[in-house]
Amino acid sequence: MTFFKAENISIDFGGIRAVNDVSFDVEKGTIFTIVGPNGAGKTTIFNIISRIYNLTEGRIIFEDKDITRLPAHQVVNLGIARTFQNIELFEHATVLHNLLIGRHIYCRSTFFSDLFFLPSVKRMELELRRKVEDVIDFLDLQHYRNQLIQNLPYGVRKIVELGRALCTEPKLLLLDEPASGLNVDETENMSFWIDDIKKLLGISVIMVEHNMNLVSQVSDHVLAINYGRVLADGTPKEVQTNPDVIKAYLGEDKDV
Repeated sequence: MTFFKAENISIDFGGIRAVNDVSFDVEKGTIFTIVGPNGAGKTTIFNIISRIYNLTEGRIIFEDKDITRLPAHQVVNLGIARTFQNIELFEHATVLHNLLIGRHIYCRSTFFSDLFFLPSVKRMELELRRKVEDVIDFLDLQHYRNQLIQNLPYGVRKIVELGRALCTEPKLLLLDEPASGLNVDETENMSFWIDDIKKLLGISVIMVEHNMNLVSQVSDHVLAINYGRVLADGTPKEVQTNPDVIKAYLGEDKDV
């Protein structure tokens, strides 16, 4: 079975091709990382997968199902969740309430059952809370459970957003620059979480990241792109030592 496959994907914006004929496969139970300079098209690929953007050409396959034209909410229901480069949390809500929002796809109540708070609603809410508490325990967020997001440091907010994605119980998790804005210690902790998500939760990961130390620590396979085109793919070491990748990041040597 094909777990995840991007097949010759391209997208145009006003005559500019932001992603150009990119193909890659992600095996189940692995961490697949996309790297490249700013503006290379990495987040655009995430927006294509999560169905924020429509493809100009190509296909997206997930668990042998063509999801190329699927509405975004149905992609989530299939088991694909994501975080964002810029944190997208409800600032005036608590950590607990933000995580509960991640469970909304599992709500199966009606207006009248909610109105009269029927036993079925009570059972459902207890189950939703139990799943959220499991995520809180997994990410060591117990101390922050009832704190407002606006009062939390940036590093903790990053973990909360990761937790909200995990609350959807994804099969495939898209992490858009998880180490962005984090200090060295926070980045190290993030590497542990990502590794545990794969090994302990059995969730496959596609990650966009600039921090090459993090990429080297957690990635099973790396794809490098620039100007929307594939430069190289392989192990972290193979990609980091590829001349085209080095050139894209550092530029060509100039004679003085």
